[in-house]
Amino acid sequence: MDQDWEDRVTAAWAAFDDCAEEDGPAFRAVIDALADELPADSPLALFERACAWDSTGHSDRAVPLYREALAGGLAEASRHKARRAKIQLSSSLRNTGHPQEGVKLLSPELLAPSDELDDAVRATLALCLSSMGRDREGLALALGALAPHLPRYQRSMARYARLLVDPEA
Repeated sequence: MDQDWEDRVTAAWAAFDDCAEEDGPAFRAVIDALADELPADSPLALFERACAWDSTGHSDRAVPLYREALAGGLAEASRHKARRAKIQLSSSLRNTGHPQEGVKLLSPELLAPSDELDDAVRATLALCLSSMGRDREGLALALGALAPHLPRYQRSMARYARLLVDPEA
């Protein structure tokens, strides 16, 4: 899509931060209007609609839209948005009682080329693991994601994270 459309989507999301919880339907209408400017099967339109449902407390409505966007070629349209979709879909799957699907979807992202979403991948995967009763693995991921951001103790926190899942390390 063109930059003007992307800018308008970005502006809509920036305005959402100031919305009250009861403004969800109005916000979804704004996103729907933007999505309607694209072809009906556009993975970008599906992604934005999924995000709007998800962000207004309807993970159940978001899940099929995220799946359709990914299956419809979101990665070809935007690698960044495809990675976001995987993170958000995994979170929604966890919220709807399917954390194991979230783990399956996000685990390969640990090996994907690094970007600013790496920590979000690890945090969401940690939540999915915890929802499955795999708290030590989740904590290890969370500590590993946090360690590089600490002003001190990066090495020791990274080591502690490894030791949670591999005591022989």
